[in-house]
Amino acid sequence: QVQLVESGGGLVQAGGSLRLSCAASGRTFSNYALGWFRQAPGKEREFVAGISRSGSITSYVDSVKGRFTIFRENAKNTVYLQMNSLKPEDTAVYYCAARSTVSSAIFYSSTRQYNDWGQGTQVSVSS
Repeated sequence: QVQLVESGGGLVQAGGSLRLSCAASGRTFSNYALGWFRQAPGKEREFVAGISRSGSITSYVDSVKGRFTIFRENAKNTVYLQMNSLKPEDTAVYYCAARSTVSSAIFYSSTRQYNDWGQGTQVSVSS
């Protein structure tokens, strides 16, 4: 099991930027595929972005492509979500998730595929 702690959320105007961080501890970070999810009030938790163990493979939900970037620094046990051109519809609690995997070239996009979750960080975008 790996412990995950998100940070970097806050209130920003539409068009602004935020960088979320997720620091991991407890296990070998580089053995984990990672993902960012979000959950808006009254909605299900949805996949935002995923990254493979090596960082060479990434994937995004269509609504954030070209605006969000997921990347990781294995030496710092941290995964990031750089969010640019934020929109009010990006408002949600953002969660990072981790899953141990043997393959270095795989990511996961379903909540059911992840074993470990952070507590979440609120992102609010005003119009």
